[in-house]
Amino acid sequence: MTNEEAHRLAREKGVSRPLYAVVRGVVSPVFRTYFRMHVSGAEHIPPEGAAIVAPNHKSFWDSFFIGVCVRRHLRFMAKTELIEARYGRLLVRLGAFPVRRGESDADALETAREILRQGGLLALFPEGTRIRDPDELGHPKRGAGRLALEEGAPIVPAAITGSEALFVGPFPKPRRVQVAFAAPIEVGELAVTPEGAAEVVESMVWPEVEGEFRRLRARPTIIAASLAALGIGGGVLARQRGVQLRRKKKSKLPWKR
Repeated sequence: MTNEEAHRLAREKGVSRPLYAVVRGVVSPVFRTYFRMHVSGAEHIPPEGAAIVAPNHKSFWDSFFIGVCVRRHLRFMAKTELIEARYGRLLVRLGAFPVRRGESDADALETAREILRQGGLLALFPEGTRIRDPDELGHPKRGAGRLALEEGAPIVPAAITGSEALFVGPFPKPRRVQVAFAAPIEVGELAVTPEGAAEVVESMVWPEVEGEFRRLRARPTIIAASLAALGIGGGVLARQRGVQLRRKKKSKLPWKR
């Protein structure tokens, strides 16, 4: 379907409740079991009314993992190429709407505004693109702050880990995916300006995302934690930490940039 058709469908009809319920009923137990999902802070999601969830971005599947964690219907942006594919209409009825990457997309912003005006829950990734390094975050953009200020919607900072490189060919890896939500941030007192939007994202939202992300990355795996509890897991935990440090140092080498 075209961008215009997708935006009209997203604004006027939005999520198909029966379809969303069926897909959620199938996907949720699979994701929670196969990917051994750990979820914390989901109670911070407002039970009703306009709100923005602002997580870091590692994978195409991030919106689905976030959607599994919340009780409400989740709306999210998807790159135009996905919406124009043969399954595009299905994605739109599951909450997606198109965005043109690498440029200012007025249609996507207006659809996002309309979703918030209707009292919807919207997921926006401040980084704007996927950051595939499992140990690093990107630099946030101010779009989520701008929409929050314009529509008076609270922002819920969130972090996700383990969702990158989930597949080997068509087969999913049995990885552990973790999602954490921080307390919502109210923005009603700030001016609706570019400076205000930057302050919301850079000084209020992103430090919370970084804190939750680092906390999740520092959590030991179930096996390592069990061994540590038995007093024999110190070496395992130390090796895990050593691997993370080596990855970080390697990513900073000049010939790796």
